[in-house]
Amino acid sequence: MILSFIHWNINPEIIRIGGFAIRYYSLFFVSGLILGYIILKKIYKFENIPLQQLDKLAIYVFLGTIIGARLGHCLFYEPGYYLQRPWEIILPFHGTLGKDFEFTGYQGLASHGGAIGVFLAVYLYTRKYKQHLLWVLDRLAIVAALASCCIRLGNFMNSEIIGSASSVPWAIIFDRVDNIPRHPAQLYEALSYLIIFGSLLIIYFKKKEKLKSGFMFGIFLIALFSMRFLLEFIKENQVGFENNMALNMGQLLSIPLILIGIFLLFKGKTTIQ
Repeated sequence: MILSFIHWNINPEIIRIGGFAIRYYSLFFVSGLILGYIILKKIYKFENIPLQQLDKLAIYVFLGTIIGARLGHCLFYEPGYYLQRPWEIILPFHGTLGKDFEFTGYQGLASHGGAIGVFLAVYLYTRKYKQHLLWVLDRLAIVAALASCCIRLGNFMNSEIIGSASSVPWAIIFDRVDNIPRHPAQLYEALSYLIIFGSLLIIYFKKKEKLKSGFMFGIFLIALFSMRFLLEFIKENQVGFENNMALNMGQLLSIPLILIGIFLLFKGKTTIQ
C-alpha cells in the first residue's frame, strides 16, 4: 500500500564543485527576489514613481530579508547553539580552507525573522529618503507573498519543513527524511501564498485609488500569517523544544503579526509615515 504514495528524493544540490554547491533553495530564494523586483518595477512605472527609488529600496529589502531571516532562525529556533557559536550566524561555511571547508550557505532562515527584518529595513529606508512607510509596505506586500511562495518551493526541494503523517492520496514520502507518507505542507503553503499574491495584485489594480493607507499590508499580514498559523497544525515541529508547547514557535510568532494586520485593516488611514 505504501508504494501508492509519491516518493520524493530530489538531491537539494543542483551542482557541486569542490566545497561549493548551488542548491535549489538558493535558486528559488533568488528567483523570488528577482520576480518581486520586476513586478514592483511595473508598479512604480504604473504610478510614475522614479525607478531610482525602487533601486535604493531593493538594497534595503534584500539586506533586511537576509539579516532578519538568519537572525530569526538563530534566535527563535536554535538560540542555545548559536549563542555558543555566534560566528556561525554570519559565516555561510564550515571548516578550514584546504582541509574540511564546505560552503553551506544560510540554510537556517526563518520567515518571521525575515518579515521583521524587512519591516525594519523599510522603516530605515523611509526615514532616510522621506517616503511614506505604509505606502511602501502596501506595495511590498504584493511581491512578498510571491517571494514566500518561492521560498516554500525551495523548502520542498530540500525535503524540509515537512508535514505530519497522513494517508491522503496525495501524501508524499520524503525518502531523505524517513519512510512515512506525509502532508506536502510546503506545497500547501506555496499554493496559499500564490493565491494571496494573485488576490493582492488584483485588488491593487482594481481598487488602488480607493484603498486606504495600510490596507494592502494589513490584508497581507492577516492572510499569510493566518495560513501559516493553521498549516502549522499539520506540520512537524522544527525543533525539539516545540514538542511540549501547545502552540509552536511559528504559531506564536504569527499571532502578533495577524493582530497588527487587523489593526491596520480597521484603523483606516493611520498617521504612521
